[in-house]
Formats: sequence, C-alpha cells, structure tokens
Amino acid sequence: MTVAAPPVPRYGASALADLPASVLAVLGVPGAVNVLGLPELPRACVLLVDGLGWEQLRAHPEDAPFLTSLGGRELTAGFPSTTVASLGSLGTGLPPGEHGLLGLQVAVPHTGAMLNLLFWGPDGPDPLEFQPAPTVYERAAAAGIATSYVASGAFRNSPLTLATSRGAGYRAADSLGELLARAERALHAGDRAYVTVYHADLDATGHRRGVDSVEWRYQLRFVDTLAERLAALLPAGTALHITADHGMVDPSRRVDLDTDADLAAGVAQLGGDARARYAYTEPGAHADVLATWQARLGADCWVYDRAAAIEAGWFGPVTPRLADRIGDVIAVPHADLALVASEREPWLDRMVGMHGSLVPAEQLVPLLTVTT
Repeated sequence: MTVAAPPVPRYGASALADLPASVLAVLGVPGAVNVLGLPELPRACVLLVDGLGWEQLRAHPEDAPFLTSLGGRELTAGFPSTTVASLGSLGTGLPPGEHGLLGLQVAVPHTGAMLNLLFWGPDGPDPLEFQPAPTVYERAAAAGIATSYVASGAFRNSPLTLATSRGAGYRAADSLGELLARAERALHAGDRAYVTVYHADLDATGHRRGVDSVEWRYQLRFVDTLAERLAALLPAGTALHITADHGMVDPSRRVDLDTDADLAAGVAQLGGDARARYAYTEPGAHADVLATWQARLGADCWVYDRAAAIEAGWFGPVTPRLADRIGDVIAVPHADLALVASEREPWLDRMVGMHGSLVPAEQLVPLLTVTT
C-alpha cells in the first residue's frame, strides 16, 4: 500500500513558533519579524489552552460558542506535536530542532540516560544548559516590556518552566478565577506587556477520558467561558491571542513494544511518545531496526530514520549538537494506532487520548484573536 508523505509543519510561515516571534515584533523588540501579521497594539496576551486542537474545536461549536464565533485560522504545532516541544517553541520563537526540546522523552547524548522533559527529575541536566536559547520573555524584558506567565503554582520553578519561560514574572494561579485575576493585573503592569496564560485541564481530561468523551466536551465549555471572561477584562490597546500546543486523537489499537520481540530487537532505549515514537538503536543495529519497523509498521506509520526526518523538515532546521537527542528510528502513526510500552511506560499505556503525530487532528491548532 502506498502511503502519502507526511505533511510538514509550516515553520516560518504559519507555525506555532511564529506566534511569539510575531508578538515580539509587534511590541517593538529589535530583530523580530511579524510573520503572522498580528495587530500592532502595545499589550499582548496569549491564552494557551493545552490540548485544544483546531479540528476538535471546529467539531464542537455548540460547546464553544465564543471561541468559534471568533473565526480565526490554523497554525501547525510542530513536530512532535507534544506539550514539551510546543512550550519550547512558544517560549523561544524557535522550531523544535533549534530549541532542542524534541519530545516527551529524549536521550541525553553521551550519558546513556533518558530524560522525561515533563517531569525531568533531580538528576536531569541543568535546564538552562539543555535549552540555552534566550526565551521570548528574556528578549521582551530586555526591551523594557513587562512580562508575565500565569499558570498553576505547581509549575513554578520546574525545569521545564525554567527552560521555556524564564525571564517572565511567574504569577501562580490554581483556579479559573485566579487565572483571570492574575492575568488582569499582569496586563496593567506596564505600558507595554507580554502575558501568557496557561490552562492545562482540557488536555488532562482528554488523556484520561478521551477527546471524544462527554467529559472533554464539558471541559471545553469551561475553556470557552474562561476565554470569554478573559477577553472581557482586557485593557484598551490589547490583543488576546488564543492558541494551543497540539490536538488529540483516541487511538483504539495498540502495538506493545515491550512484548513484541521482533520490534524490540536491536532497540536499546525507547523515547518519544505513543504517537511519535523514537527508537535508539544498539550499535550496528540501525539498518536492521529501520527495516523491521518499516516492514511491520509501515502500513500504519511513517517510519523514517533520523537523517531522513531531519532532511524532510519535520523538526525545522536542526542545530547539529541537538540532533542526537532524536531517535535513530522514528515511527509516527497516521492510522488509528498507538505505539506503547506497557512495562516501561504503564502510565502512557493507560491513556485514552494521545498526540504527537503529524496528522492534522494532532498537528493543527487555532489562532483566534480579540483586540480592544
């Protein structure tokens, strides 16, 4: 069966990384370019709704009347379409290949260690060294712009937060009311302001119950209310940009890489995610693993090796020193399939909703704008 080539994220034209870069340009930060043509106002607020895919939003207008009334357009999240990679792009204005947060779980070169970039752990690398590129908040603050990041207090000073949003004043908010109050204060903190508001509950509901569940649709209604209330409190001269880090699907089929001897052969470590799986191969096993994975998974997945995926532009331009974080072999399901590892990753195997692939349901995110 012939499978079409995967769609490549539109880096530099209409990708998620282009949003913060365009915001910087609007706010007058030297060297930034307004690729997206955002309205030129002195205050910008980005509402990041984790897991709010463009296709899922458009499929449920009755549950999100305010959001769907805004019209908007789609952006591509970037690859992998995961929270980690997208937070990296939103925090730096760079595609994944340049900020190096290249998936949920990646190898740390020259150490033999695997790193879960959401949870990191005390033995993980220094986040400022692992992701050394200046953040958009550091660049904005250097230009005299008031910068704030409004999110759960649980994320304050986490390694991922330091890697992606250092330079912003962190305003802890653990309820919808607190999110609104903290955002309102942040937007009044200066004549020019750059404020990001992050809300995670929609994604968490999708992982637990599925994006096709009634629970997910009810949660979407709360998100719609949050967005409407946030738009109502914007001071004059503000652009509110509502976006997301990825979409989501509910794959019903599983291939278990911990129990399939053929697919496990020659694989030293597994990284990535169930919809963007990395295989780090044993010495000398690269060609055999690639051939086996292509033969076994090729009908349901795009299976490339690292060099081919980089050449195809999946990650955008890749800084050479970061390339080894990417798996030697990459399998990206385009069908109703998840590549799980039940023994090593039981938490992932239990999820209903998943994401990471290049398919539109996971790759496309909204850009909805309100101005005052």
